[in-house]
Amino acid sequence: MRVLAAMSGGVDSAVAAARVVAAGHDVVGVHLALSAKPGTLRTGSRGCCTIEDAGDARRAADMLGIPYYVWDFAERFTEEVVETFVGEYAAGRTPNPCVTCNEKIKFEALLEKAVALGFDAVCTGHYARLTVVDGVPELRRSADEGKDQSYVLASLTPDQLRHAMFPLGDSRKSDVRAEAAERGLSVAAKPDSHDICFIPDGDTKSFLEKRLGQRPGDLVDAETGAVLGQHTGVHGFTVGQRKGLGIDAPAPDGRPRYVLGLEPVSGAVKVGSARDLAVHRIEADRPIWPGEPLRPGPTECVAQVRAHGGMAPAVAEVVDGGVVVELREPLSGVAPGQVVVLYRPDADGGDVVLGSAKIAATA
Repeated sequence: MRVLAAMSGGVDSAVAAARVVAAGHDVVGVHLALSAKPGTLRTGSRGCCTIEDAGDARRAADMLGIPYYVWDFAERFTEEVVETFVGEYAAGRTPNPCVTCNEKIKFEALLEKAVALGFDAVCTGHYARLTVVDGVPELRRSADEGKDQSYVLASLTPDQLRHAMFPLGDSRKSDVRAEAAERGLSVAAKPDSHDICFIPDGDTKSFLEKRLGQRPGDLVDAETGAVLGQHTGVHGFTVGQRKGLGIDAPAPDGRPRYVLGLEPVSGAVKVGSARDLAVHRIEADRPIWPGEPLRPGPTECVAQVRAHGGMAPAVAEVVDGGVVVELREPLSGVAPGQVVVLYRPDADGGDVVLGSAKIAATA
């Protein structure tokens, strides 16, 4: 097949490309320029998509003997990912920009261009497995549980999955690094990027304040309605947050306070105890089914609300075009704007992705 290998400049995408080359496919490497003003160098694991990353991707392509190009997706990335991220926080929701990037950039914009140019598939270094059962694609968890990225890929459609390749799905990260070293790839020991790529210093609050300004409001006790303090904008908080609340006096019982809810119109940030964070029901909209859609009626599943962790057995049902998820065990710190991913239950918890939807409300 003709395969376009998305090469970020990291070890995972380099080894994924190497495996596709070794399998005998006709491979072209491409690096996505996602910033109009990329930083010159990254600092350890902070940030990505820098000039350094582009250079590392080029060197890996040269080692593999494949053509290499840089495609400028900066404008679309800003519109689809960065502006969506800012808008969601302004509305009191908590977005996951990695989910948005995979959906809108790597498997919409990139795949559309790749198919238009005659490529059969796009290869990435994501840790997830992809199988086809009776002609229907199944997205599954990675063999390396600690690196599994099926959660951030669960927004992909069946057609997008039919044109996707995840060569690292059956591998562990340690083995990928060892293979990179054996192949002589210079990125073998390069640190992974752990931060939001467009906020390399990790200071999300400052990033948002520069774009949204200050929107003062009250910190309110959710139980009594008492005003406990002030803040400079609901965009500086997320449900489940404990630190940085700016409340001087402790709670009457001496226990920590947590953010329970955000009201962007009034500017109120409601806080309370840890027990009030428990969520038993999730209402979500805009569902996406990577394989077959859920059948009518209740479906046993495993619900996951964060990329790593936040899992519970549940019953899901399609209602009025959205999805209602009843959790058999409560989850904590579930925020509107996050994505809930549903997995088919099995002996190990849940392996096959059933679908995903954006959380609209919790109870």
